[in-house]
Formats: sequence, structure tokens, C-alpha cells
Amino acid sequence: MPAELVPFLLVVAVLTVTPGPDMALVLRNGVRDGVPAAWRTGLGCCAGIAVHATAAVVGLSAILAASATAFTVVKLLGAAYLVYLGISAIWHARSTGRSSVKQAAPEEPAQQGHGSAFRQGLLTNLLNPKIALLFLTLIPQFVSPGEPALATTATLAAVFLAAAVLWWRAFSFLVVPLGRLLSRDRMRQNFERLTGAVLVALGIRVALADL
Repeated sequence: MPAELVPFLLVVAVLTVTPGPDMALVLRNGVRDGVPAAWRTGLGCCAGIAVHATAAVVGLSAILAASATAFTVVKLLGAAYLVYLGISAIWHARSTGRSSVKQAAPEEPAQQGHGSAFRQGLLTNLLNPKIALLFLTLIPQFVSPGEPALATTATLAAVFLAAAVLWWRAFSFLVVPLGRLLSRDRMRQNFERLTGAVLVALGIRVALADL
């Protein structure tokens, strides 16, 4: 067991619950399509974390830290994807608003395909170079001198991933009360617009981020 496991867990807990693009997307999909969509989106985020963790363990994340070009390419791809998701959310709210005027009774929102929410979570996380740099800079600080670097790094990366899985599972249930609160069409549309705007703003923030 790594000597710095407890301090690492405390840091991971703070980082995991800190709002960001992943949380905005999980919240948006969960309110729109329920717990299964939130959970699948969270699993997609976890899959992205697993890729970043594996890259950090084998040292591939160092390429992003050392190459400004590689960092910029991934950063801009991630920013563009977040902006795309945000605009899609705003457009969906607009379309829902128009259709609700024509219908006497509101219908249930169309459910996303099983792979769609997962794919959104995966790409949002995978195209965020900050996550790669987080693993690259955070984990080595908790590898004590004398510990096997590879084994300890792998263990800490696995702990980070496990914490993410548990958090998104719990968070997927937390969106249910919010979904009930936003059961009215008008409130749901406003929330869709808000989360869309947040995703666009986060995309712009990612695009302007420095190495």
C-alpha cells in the first residue's frame, strides 16, 4: 500500500467533486434523460480517466507536457467538442420549446441511445489535456522515495479511477431530485439553455488555457 495513500485520497476527493465539463455534461444528460443517461455519461468519463491513467503510468502523458503542439491540438479538439455539446443543448431546448407549444400534453423527452451518453462522456474527458497533465503532475508527488515507481503509480491511478466510478454512480442518483424539480417544460428548457451555455463557456475556457 502506498505510504501517501490517505493524503492522496483526500486530494482525489476534492478534485472529483469539483465542478467542470464532466459534471456539467452528466448533469445535463441526467436531467434530460434520467439516471441511466447520467450513469452512462459518468461511465464514459471514467473510461476517459482510465485512458489518461494508463498513459500516465506508461509515461505517454509526458508528450503533452513536453510538446506545446500536441497540447494545443488536444486542447482545441476538446474545446470544440464542448462548444458543440453546448450549442446542441441550447438548440435542443429551443426545439423542445417549439414542439411543446404545438402539443396539448407534453411528451416524455426522447431518450438518447445507450452509446450516445457514454460516448459524450468519453470524448469530453479524453479530449481534456488538463486531465492528462493532472495525472502527470499529481501522482508523482505521492510516490515516496524507495517505493517502486511503476507499481505505486499504477495503484494510485487505480484509486483515482475507483473514486471516479463511485462518485458518478452516486451523482447519477442525485440528479433525480433535480429532474423532478425541473419537470415543467419551461424550467427544463431553461436548465438546458443554462447547461448549454456553461458547456460553451467551459469550451472557450479550455481553448484559452495555457500549458
